[in-house]
Amino acid sequence: MIAFVVRRLVAAVALLVIVTMVTFAIFFLVPRLAGATPDDLASRYVGRDATPTAVQAAKKRLHLDDPVPVQYGRFVKSLVAGDTFDYGPTTVKCPAPCFGYSFRNSQNVLDLIRDRFPVTFSLALGASVFWLVTGVLIGVLSALRRGSLFDRAAMAIALAGVSLPIYFTGLITLSLLVYRWELWPEPQYVGLLENPALWAQNLLLPWITLAFLYAAMYARLTRSGMLETLNEDFIRTARAKGLPERTVITKHALRATLTPILTIFGLDFGLLLGGAVLTETTFNLKGLGELVVNAIRGNDLPVVLGVVMFTAIFVVVANLIVDVLYAVVDPRVRLG
Repeated sequence: MIAFVVRRLVAAVALLVIVTMVTFAIFFLVPRLAGATPDDLASRYVGRDATPTAVQAAKKRLHLDDPVPVQYGRFVKSLVAGDTFDYGPTTVKCPAPCFGYSFRNSQNVLDLIRDRFPVTFSLALGASVFWLVTGVLIGVLSALRRGSLFDRAAMAIALAGVSLPIYFTGLITLSLLVYRWELWPEPQYVGLLENPALWAQNLLLPWITLAFLYAAMYARLTRSGMLETLNEDFIRTARAKGLPERTVITKHALRATLTPILTIFGLDFGLLLGGAVLTETTFNLKGLGELVVNAIRGNDLPVVLGVVMFTAIFVVVANLIVDVLYAVVDPRVRLG
C-alpha cells in the first residue's frame, strides 16, 4: 500500500510539472508563436488602458525580453519560492506560491483567491455530498428495479437534469421559492465558523441546483455500471454461496461499480474548486467563478493565470486522492 501511494505521489509531482509547462505555454509561448511581441504581451498584462510607460515597466518587471526557457524558470521559481517585483522606488516581495498582482486593484492574486475560495469550497463540498449520495442511491435502486415504474421515472428525471442548464433551474428556483412564494431567503454567503446553520441555509438552494445536474449523471452512470456488474460471474458465485442479497449488492456489486464513479467524482470536484461559474453567477455568490469572469472581462491576466494554476493543482490533488481510494475500494489495484 505504501509503495502504491509513493508511486502515485511521484506521478502527481510529474503531472504538476507538466501542468506548469502547459499553463506557461498558453499564456506566454503560444502568443509568441502567433506573432505577439514582448510589448504586446506586456500590454495584455497591464490592461486595456495601457500607457507606453506602463507597458515598458510591465515588460521589464516580467522579464518578457528574456529567452523562453529563462522565463519558464522564473515562472516555476515564483510558484515554488516566491518572487520580487521592482516597481521603481519600491520593491514588493510576493511569497510562494506567487501568481503575481492584479492590474485592476494591485492586490496579490493569491490573496484574492483566498478571499473567494471559502465560497467556492462551501458550494462544491455541499453539492458534491448531495449529488454523490442521491445519484448513487437512485442508480442502485434503478438497477435493482430495472424496467419498473421507479426506474423509468428516475431515468426520466435524470435525463431532464442532464438536459436543463444550471442557469435555467437556478433562476426557476429563485423565482418560485425566493421571490414569488417567499419560502426561502435569498442566498447570501455566511462563513461556516460564523454561523453553521445560516451557512447551510443560505447555500441549500445552490447546492440543490448544482447537485441536480450532477446527480442525474451519476444516477445514469451507477445504473449502467450496476447492471453490468450484476451479470458478472463473481456475483453469481456470491449468490450461490448463500450470501445475503444485501451483502452481495453492497460489498461486491457496488464496490466494483464505484471505481469509474470515483474517477469522475475526483475530476468534477477538482474542477468545481476552480469556480462554479454559472451557479455562482446565478445566485450572486462571490466565489472563484465570479472572480475569473470579472478578470477576463477586465483583461486582468494575472488573476486568470492564478485561477487556472490553482484549479489545475486541485484537479491533480483530487486525482491523487482518487487513486488512493481506488486501493481502498478495489484491492486488485494494489496488486496491479
